[in-house]
Amino acid sequence: METEITVESDGARLGTTYLRAADESLAGPGGRPCVVMAHGFGATRDSGLRPFAEAFTTAGADVLLVDYRGFADSEGAPRQHVDHRAHRRDYHAAVARARLIDGVDPERIVLWGSSYSGGHVVAVAAADPRIAGVISQGAAMDGLGALVEILRYGGPWQLLKVSAHAIADAVGHALGRPDHRVAVFGPPGAVAAITSPDAQSGYGAIIGPSFVNDMPARDILTIPFNRPVTAAPRVRCPMLLVVAASDSIAPPAAVRKVAATAGGPVETVEIDCGHFDIYLGEPFATSVERQIAFVRSM
Repeated sequence: METEITVESDGARLGTTYLRAADESLAGPGGRPCVVMAHGFGATRDSGLRPFAEAFTTAGADVLLVDYRGFADSEGAPRQHVDHRAHRRDYHAAVARARLIDGVDPERIVLWGSSYSGGHVVAVAAADPRIAGVISQGAAMDGLGALVEILRYGGPWQLLKVSAHAIADAVGHALGRPDHRVAVFGPPGAVAAITSPDAQSGYGAIIGPSFVNDMPARDILTIPFNRPVTAAPRVRCPMLLVVAASDSIAPPAAVRKVAATAGGPVETVEIDCGHFDIYLGEPFATSVERQIAFVRSM
């Protein structure tokens, strides 16, 4: 069964897709587990997440897919606003709603995140001790490390260029001017937030019809302040961390640091692939098999 349920976050209605478990195989005395999922940097719930969601429902878990405020059919402005603080509040709102779904065990909510949201789920779990488990893949755990990666693949000029656009938009926004917007991704050298060699092909392989390659430039300035690695010691629930070992966007070293400093049990799966490879083919199959096993253990 698939439907849309109402989730409100800070007064904005979020676009959702709720998928009920295919059977009751994972149901316990309190109900079925529910996996709450949202996407990464600038992406939408129709961009490569459906295969993961369907794997969970086939295994016996409910799934709540959510788009952040300002994305796809969610309410909110500015549109395509990439702000980790707002994204995390949307996750909390989705978790609160998932706990009210008929047949769902409110104590068996599993957070799922990938790329940017792979970091969000760590921070959200750190703030909510009732979370039963966390699945994080190809995660952006340290915004400072992400800036180092931009320097590595784009050089100082690329970082200065996008920073200049971001500062111009921030100043304009403070003065009440319309947003100055840039692309979420682009080819190397483009005016975009992500311009790694695999960004264009990687996003292109997964983006769905609701994705818009556009965001307020000032959002780039928030990236260094997104550091879920610092929240890891406060996470007490089990975590499954899927590391894309050749990731050129989200540094794998920061994920390994989360594993080393987490306050609860951690299972780490390393896959020799790039940031976007984890959504497709053999890396996807390897990853999702371990993810299903993790959910079954909840």
